[in-house]
Amino acid sequence: MHKKFLFVLRKPPFNGVSMQETLDSVLTIAAFDQAVSLLLLDDGVFQLKNGQQPERFGMKDTSAVFGALEIYDIHDIRAEVESLQERGLKPGDLCLPVREIYRKELAAYMKQFDVILAG
Repeated sequence: MHKKFLFVLRKPPFNGVSMQETLDSVLTIAAFDQAVSLLLLDDGVFQLKNGQQPERFGMKDTSAVFGALEIYDIHDIRAEVESLQERGLKPGDLCLPVREIYRKELAAYMKQFDVILAG
């Protein structure tokens, strides 16, 4: 059965190994032909910020994994407008194209998914 999965990313990058595990889950689910979308909220918008240097923190660079999302047919990546603005970011500051979504639209957007996972 084909299901729609939404991964909600709220944590900043380099916050332990949890992001790597989340990305592994994203790619695994997508590999089984399930529809996967990503939603960046709060400090999660920093996950895609250009110019990060994870090796300074002794962390693995996850930007290559984010770059592979397209290969796995993951094209629906959204960033909350207010989260970007509150952190002084614009979509052009991110390493992947994202669709902007306003906070007031989140509830309606999330209703279209069968499974919602926090990452």
